[in-house]
Amino acid sequence: MPRKCQVTGKKSMKGRSYTKRGIAKKKKGIGLNITGITKRRFLPNLMKKRFWYAEEKRFVSLRLSANAMRTIEKNGLHSIICKMRAEGAKV
Repeated sequence: MPRKCQVTGKKSMKGRSYTKRGIAKKKKGIGLNITGITKRRFLPNLMKKRFWYAEEKRFVSLRLSANAMRTIEKNGLHSIICKMRAEGAKV
């Protein structure tokens, strides 16, 4: 299962981690220089959550980001599920 939010579509991103070494200029050095660049991934804040879907009288399990939970609180679960089904997702 990919690390992807079912509602918002957020997924992991690529980036870099920089290592700086040296003595700062205000401490009479030559300054901080980047000496190491490492690839890294930024992962979304995903969690598995179970919601009661009253229209079908059943529980629905979704893998959501924290932002998607706020969206469900604001717009309601029914509108979100209708939008997901319109896009072709199985819920």
